[in-house]
Amino acid sequence: MASLCDLKLLMDLGQMPSALLADATILTVDPSDRTISRGWLAIEDGRIAGLGTQASMPDPERFDEVHDLVGHLVMPGLVNAHTHTAMVLFRGRSEGHSLLTMDGWYNTIREPELSLVPSDIGPAVALSCAEMVLSGTTTFCDQYFFAEEIAAAAAASGLRAVVGYGIVQLGDQARGSEELALAAAFVEGQRQGRVIPWFGPHAPYVDNDEALLRAEVVMAVKYGCGMHLHMAAGPEDNELTLVRYGLTATQALARDGFFQGRVHAAHCLDLSDDDIAVFAAAPAASMAHCASAGLRSGRERICPVVDLRAAGVTVALGTDNVAANNSYDMVSEMRVAGLVASHREGQAQPLSSRDMTRMATIDGATALGIGHETGSLEPGKAADIVAFDMRGPGWSETPGVETALIYSGSGRDARHVWVAGEQLVRHRVLMRRPFEEIRTEYSAIHADFWSHVATARKVA
Repeated sequence: MASLCDLKLLMDLGQMPSALLADATILTVDPSDRTISRGWLAIEDGRIAGLGTQASMPDPERFDEVHDLVGHLVMPGLVNAHTHTAMVLFRGRSEGHSLLTMDGWYNTIREPELSLVPSDIGPAVALSCAEMVLSGTTTFCDQYFFAEEIAAAAAASGLRAVVGYGIVQLGDQARGSEELALAAAFVEGQRQGRVIPWFGPHAPYVDNDEALLRAEVVMAVKYGCGMHLHMAAGPEDNELTLVRYGLTATQALARDGFFQGRVHAAHCLDLSDDDIAVFAAAPAASMAHCASAGLRSGRERICPVVDLRAAGVTVALGTDNVAANNSYDMVSEMRVAGLVASHREGQAQPLSSRDMTRMATIDGATALGIGHETGSLEPGKAADIVAFDMRGPGWSETPGVETALIYSGSGRDARHVWVAGEQLVRHRVLMRRPFEEIRTEYSAIHADFWSHVATARKVA
């Protein structure tokens, strides 16, 4: 087996080390939803080269390294299908306010956002990426300002990411046109390997008008990329279109051809049956259920996940930003989403633990248009993998390992993480850059940013 120095040399030479993960419980999340006891998985050239039962395990001597994973759950890396990584700067700043209302968002977040500068973004995103990968997330979907800086920091972290260029118009047509042009330049110029560029209209009608929305559709179709937006977060989202057309915002968007390409919508708390039918009829429409953020917002409505899935709509899971959630732990997000579904439907577990696991992995990858590449453990797919340590408290024997993960486990049980075959976390230690260094740099930027906010408030 190769030493850590040998492995680093291979990486420096552009060669991905081969690895054998041995004697683990393997949750494939493949079309058959197989669970393999005492299984093995091989990684070669950044991809899954094979997997199976212990009896068929290949010769360990063939591999650069062998991981003995007795007592570990090996599964696809988790997909955080909606967040705003730079907004870790606002953690704890929205207490008592709903970020799913225009007033709550504008008065608690938008005003200090005006003090952001590009140099704030990289350290914030680096910390968010570290928190995500250390809890088992290998892919995330972002939508915010400073998309170039977010993409660069995501690329440096090694995570897989879809980054939507956030467009907020707020009635200023000149600003909308300028932002659309900048978004197009971002999509054209993004060449960061594991980072995929999208358009990110913040919200339809609320802060992007109809002309801009139509132009965004044209651009997205031109470049063959998706659009990630907030939708149906509350009744005010529909106020303008109901008065003007007698249609909800979802239905008005469908009328204008918005759903002809890939659309990934976050929140969707306030969907009608007709709105669900719009999503179901679209060729590539999905939504990100952010259960914790929805509950903390105080909204009465809860996303109709059971109805959406029954209609054939792909539903993924996301944390939203950590001002709304305060945590990037996707294991916790699965738990909350399962509990919320039981409460909404008035029955015990209308979404099974297996359903929740798929929503946090393959369904998230499918929603982002990369289900062919990641989201399940299948030969030929990218080796985006997390190994959870099942030897601690709460992990006693259970008929279904998914239930133990979701309702007894935690993202803090993630011990090893690979993305595209590169081990980013080894024994809970970041491999690319020390966490302490990331945290120290972030803390300095955090203090500086909020000092600038305080100065701006005094001047105002």
